[in-house]
Amino acid sequence: MAASGDRSGTPLTRIKAALDDLPGWLSAQDDASLGEPLIEIRAVIDRSESVFADGVRRFDKSGEYKADGSLSLTEWLRWRCKLSGGAAAERVEVARQLEKLPRTGAAFATGDVGYQHVVLIARAAQNVGTAPVQKEEHSLLKAALTMDPGRFAAVAKGFEHRVDAAAALGEANRAYERRYLHLSEPQNGMVRLDGILDLEGGATLKTAVSALMPPPTNGDPRTPGQRRVDALVDLARRPLDGSKLGSVGGQRPHLVITATAETLLGLKGAPPAEMRRTDTDGGSTAARVRSQRELAAWPGRARERECQPRPPPDPGSHPQGAGRPRSQLRLQRLSPAGDLVRWPPPRLVDARGQDGAAQPGTRL
Repeated sequence: MAASGDRSGTPLTRIKAALDDLPGWLSAQDDASLGEPLIEIRAVIDRSESVFADGVRRFDKSGEYKADGSLSLTEWLRWRCKLSGGAAAERVEVARQLEKLPRTGAAFATGDVGYQHVVLIARAAQNVGTAPVQKEEHSLLKAALTMDPGRFAAVAKGFEHRVDAAAALGEANRAYERRYLHLSEPQNGMVRLDGILDLEGGATLKTAVSALMPPPTNGDPRTPGQRRVDALVDLARRPLDGSKLGSVGGQRPHLVITATAETLLGLKGAPPAEMRRTDTDGGSTAARVRSQRELAAWPGRARERECQPRPPPDPGSHPQGAGRPRSQLRLQRLSPAGDLVRWPPPRLVDARGQDGAAQPGTRL
């Protein structure tokens, strides 16, 4: 076994003693005044993760984990530190990346950013390389200081896409390959459901389930989780009964995917498309048209695949899209890049006063 050393009188001993006193002190606080203590406890946990990361980095280099019979540091962390495989691997990667990201490490040590912020920055460095992250480290940290990890994740993904769209696509496809759904056999009168969905699939399911969850009434005793599972069962039952998904406020629930012209044209450095769930189309008159190739420029499932081009509609026979055949508006699937563009393409006037269709690379 790896030598642990004598820790009597060490900071760890004092921390453990303080933790022994903490529950009693916290229970004596007024419930309404617990906000600040909870914030401070969370800050202590994040700063402890910073110290832990520094120790993991040094222990990794020493190779001493092998003395306990472990083949890797990740395996050792799972065994000795009671972590799951994913949590152990994540901390090893964070420790390794922080050595090359001193600004992030310093902000982590002082508690200016939390552990989840650091994970996102380290993952970006793993996906696109350390050099681009070092170059934009100040901007990333500035965003992390003002955002919760959920919002900052979109910033980190957008950064990855601008730096290396191919790497972002690879990471998205790896995430997509982890999808699964498991339904257990009935046990004690219940069936357990467990699974992971990719971003697009999760948003689609959430949109459909939400459409079947009207606002709760005063006489509804169900919990939010019970209402959600009832809606999911209702969603599955409808095709069996020949029913269709209803509408919300007179509109069919759907997803909205927005993208810049640069993203639609596949230009280098373009930001990723963004997807959000909505119950109305917000008055948008944009038509979804089929592209020659589905763009793979978004944080989520984004597989490039060749599509058969659809003949363009005749603007003369269908002015402003009225009466346009439904098949010409429907995508082969909801394209990650959105393809939310006008049809026909806008006409541009050049310096000589001549007009022409928008060309790749043109800012619309």
